Amino acid sequence: MGRKTVYICAECGATYPTWSGRCSSCGSWNTLTEEKKVRKTPIQKSPSNSSPLPITEARLHDSYQRISTGIRTLDEALGGGIVAGQVILISGEPGIGKSTLLLQISSNISKKKKVLYITGEESAHQVYLRGERINALTENLYLLPETELETALHHIKNFRPEFVIVDSVQTLYSSQLESAPGSVSQVREVSSKLTELAKSTGIPVIIVGQVTKEGSIAGPKVLEHVVDTVAQFEGERGHAYRVLKIAKNRFGASGEIAVFSMEEKGLKEVEDPSSFFLSERPEGKSGSIIFPFTEGSKPVLVEVQALVSKTVYAVPQRKTQGFDINRLSIIIAIIEKELGIFLKDKDIFINIVGGITVKEPAVDLPVALAIVSSIMDRPVPSNLTAFGEIGLTGEIRSVYYTEHRIKEARKFGFNKIIVPFSTDLNDSNLIKVRTVQEAIGYLK
Repeated sequence: MGRKTVYICAECGATYPTWSGRCSSCGSWNTLTEEKKVRKTPIQKSPSNSSPLPITEARLHDSYQRISTGIRTLDEALGGGIVAGQVILISGEPGIGKSTLLLQISSNISKKKKVLYITGEESAHQVYLRGERINALTENLYLLPETELETALHHIKNFRPEFVIVDSVQTLYSSQLESAPGSVSQVREVSSKLTELAKSTGIPVIIVGQVTKEGSIAGPKVLEHVVDTVAQFEGERGHAYRVLKIAKNRFGASGEIAVFSMEEKGLKEVEDPSSFFLSERPEGKSGSIIFPFTEGSKPVLVEVQALVSKTVYAVPQRKTQGFDINRLSIIIAIIEKELGIFLKDKDIFINIVGGITVKEPAVDLPVALAIVSSIMDRPVPSNLTAFGEIGLTGEIRSVYYTEHRIKEARKFGFNKIIVPFSTDLNDSNLIKVRTVQEAIGYLK
């Protein structure tokens, strides 16, 4: 075996022979870490016993027996529950409630199955104290404080649990590698071994992944590729609610969400998220509009707020919370050109209430309406909502899940819904608009 030093990007996993300040592959700065690469002697493998199989005969009935997490909305977001052998990666900011949620899931599943909770970040006593606080102490839930991968796999093989949780993948390390825990090669090795374990034994595995300062999942991108499901836990520490978004799912639709509220005894599922987010909406105030948000089949009504005020600085401020600031710049430019509203001497602040991060283009029109409502001091009618993407020439473009959004808006009494003109639905409550100028005309 031979050794040599290589430099690996912690963001994308690209390998370089020498160190540099910037990764030329992903463009990240100061992400190259030094690792010792071991050249292994190739192993001659015997031919596999597998053979080509018709797709019509490839279904395994036992793999469709899903395991319930004990939380109905989470089961729905996952496509009906957890499949045997499924590997789920859950990421989120520190202190957002990942370990609390997983301990609740472990407690619920352990009522019927033997669960092994591998913790590398906390001691068994610390996990016990949290379990006592949230009433998650059950006989069939076992704790294993361990950071070495080989030891953890040995215990799993001998203990034979029916469900495994690893908290977190960055704290586990393989003794076969010389690099430090959390490095690119260690995360790649640990995730691949855990996935191999899940697929060979049928044991579902949930892995906790840490995030970078930008909010993306820490470690190489292969970590997200190798798992079956990627779930992102979002929310602000100062807010009571948490949103679990399913970004990838091989056993169901991606884009689904589950909403929780953080309470003294743990996370509590929110059965009706729309009413939860609308409960504190101000009445008769300008700069506020309701937006039917969805990245999956389940829509949620959220409030979009805008505050426009005269700037006291040479360069006006542009601040956003839960919305892409680059997209805001485009919308401001469209408003200035198409509506003739001068905004270069105005500070503009956008907030998606509740700490939800909205990335879908359908929020463009609500943001534009909220900005115009604020600058003109004209409240948006309380029974009006809107959605649609705004093109660079001011046209309103169609978006997906139109019927789902309209149905959710009607459910809460919004009988005026501004939608793209191309919407193929005949309904007297729908206000079909071609341009942003037409949409602005429906403000008071």
